[in-house]
Amino acid sequence: MSIKGKAYIAGAYEHPLRDAPDRTTAQIHAECAKGALADAGLTKDDVDGYFCAGDAPGFGGLSMVDYMGLKNVRHTDSTETGGSSYIVHVGHAAQAIAAGKCKVALITLAGRPRQNKFFGGGGSRPGQLSDGPPEAGFENIYGGSTHNTYGMCAMRHMYEYGTTSEQLAWIKVAASHHAQWNEHAFLRDVVTVEDVVNSRMISDPLHLLDCCVVTDGGGALIVVAPEIAKSLNRPLVKVIGAGESPKGPMGGRSLDLTHSAAVWSGPPAFAEAGVKPSDIKYASIYDSFTITVLMQLEDLGFCEKGQGGKFVADGNLISGVGKLPFNTDGGGLCNNHPTNRGGITKVIEAVRQLRGEAHPKVQVANCDLAIAHGTGGSLGLRHGAGTVILERE
Repeated sequence: MSIKGKAYIAGAYEHPLRDAPDRTTAQIHAECAKGALADAGLTKDDVDGYFCAGDAPGFGGLSMVDYMGLKNVRHTDSTETGGSSYIVHVGHAAQAIAAGKCKVALITLAGRPRQNKFFGGGGSRPGQLSDGPPEAGFENIYGGSTHNTYGMCAMRHMYEYGTTSEQLAWIKVAASHHAQWNEHAFLRDVVTVEDVVNSRMISDPLHLLDCCVVTDGGGALIVVAPEIAKSLNRPLVKVIGAGESPKGPMGGRSLDLTHSAAVWSGPPAFAEAGVKPSDIKYASIYDSFTITVLMQLEDLGFCEKGQGGKFVADGNLISGVGKLPFNTDGGGLCNNHPTNRGGITKVIEAVRQLRGEAHPKVQVANCDLAIAHGTGGSLGLRHGAGTVILERE
């Protein structure tokens, strides 16, 4: 069953805070929900579907439905695919609406990683078995981290295709050009290629400015049935295609560090939408690191594999300058990467662009077709990808 045209995004809200010492995670979820409902012109009593991921506290969706007083929910989904979860949830919400399971779906994200939150499962005593991920006993001994696994991807891409640090730096430069106009952005200073490559090395070849920010905050989306969307006094943003896929190392056999799960999530989204990459006017691309963006642009078909470095160079991602404006809010590299998972912000900015509500300095002219794509997990190991294509009606 195709979801094309079966659901619309009627509400979108990004929490304004990037540092929230006086809020609980549940409060931020609720504030984002309130903001998105107000944006849509709906109330919590209209919500009959709720979607969240692993950032939701307590028993996830069960706790949050109760906390927010959502009395009419009859469908829930707590699919967890890391930072891509909320893009996947847009597709799942559209599926649920198309199947008649709900008519007004609320998706929320929130987190407070800047508040010295404890990460981890508590450890175990010597000789005690742990209930951590099944791969932990085989991989953790080698000291893998987010930074060094993404660094491996970047290094391999450079080895295979001649990609340079200067080319990766252009991605950060583009994000900074956009973030300067966003009053809520965590980093608003415009940077140069030289600034990026001269920043301190974090995990060779990734420099400090190749890495995303870490922020508190969150966001929410309201996905609704067509008849509800058309009854509201809001611009119509239609979901026309969605795809999702995992990628794993498969024991290290035939592991290609230079491609992501976008290779599999992108094609079905484009096929369902009936469009091709060259039709896209604006792209929200997950940017945990600069290499994440470059690989996903290749894997989604915006350029050939190995040509990403040339594609992103010389301002090609800057709105009003390049042919593919991306992350016009500043993205995770400069604006907001709440609770280390920025997928929902990618959809929010895509909605702003399609509505014509982005900052005038970065608004894409005649923006009627946008893509939002997310990666969750570790680009070099196991991760999930989610792709949605949205159209202004």
